[in-house]
Amino acid sequence: MIWEDFFIRWTRIAGNVTFRYFLIAGTVFFIFYFVLKGILASRKMQAKFPKLKDYSRDITYSLMTILIFATVASVVFILLEPYTLYYKSVDKYGWIYFYLSFPLMFLIHDAYFYWAHRMMHHPKLFKAIHKVHHQSTNPSPWTAYAFHPLEAIVEAGIILVLGLVIPVHQAAFGLFMLFQFSYNVYGHLGYELYPKNFHRTWIGKWINTGTAHNQHHQYFHGNYGLYTLIWDRLFGTLREDYEIKFDQVTQTKPIKSPENQIA
Repeated sequence: MIWEDFFIRWTRIAGNVTFRYFLIAGTVFFIFYFVLKGILASRKMQAKFPKLKDYSRDITYSLMTILIFATVASVVFILLEPYTLYYKSVDKYGWIYFYLSFPLMFLIHDAYFYWAHRMMHHPKLFKAIHKVHHQSTNPSPWTAYAFHPLEAIVEAGIILVLGLVIPVHQAAFGLFMLFQFSYNVYGHLGYELYPKNFHRTWIGKWINTGTAHNQHHQYFHGNYGLYTLIWDRLFGTLREDYEIKFDQVTQTKPIKSPENQIA
């Protein structure tokens, strides 16, 4: 019976995540790489666009990642259920904690990703695990889940970590993973969506941006964060040219007057 439940859960998760991947990444890709391509040209971090082979490679690895995510999630939710703090009834902790669990998951995942990411940039681990993701030096929305299978297991490890650290309603976890993927797509979008000077505001100083993560893909070093720049700032891994690049991408392009055009 337990393996039947495992297979049902695995099939459902794999199907849902695959649908989410193509719906969100595909929609965003179509909007920014076709519809708004010319309008937002100044917001593109790298002028060139990835090639068809880059898109196909990213999609292929992403599909493998989805199968691994589904397997790890099914192991945690079915086989390891007695040992985790995941729960199904909201009444167990109440609605206040249900919503409180989101910022808790946010902070835990942000810390987990930063340190796991830095670990995978160790020269020996980078070649064996993380290099696949960095083949996309100019990432696109399709890059969001483009991981080597071993990196996919590391990334999926947050499912177990959260279940061991704090009580999490399974529906809250599902919604959080939807947010996680959506922000991941933004991080690999190739365009900066935050407004000019956002990185100088009291909150923008600590928020990870598409610019920061695009620099990480382009140069391979620095800007290791996921949702925030807290860890990068604390441990000196924020690139020194980050703010300059953000200014360049978000600056308002001056409109030439007729006189200037004639001159």
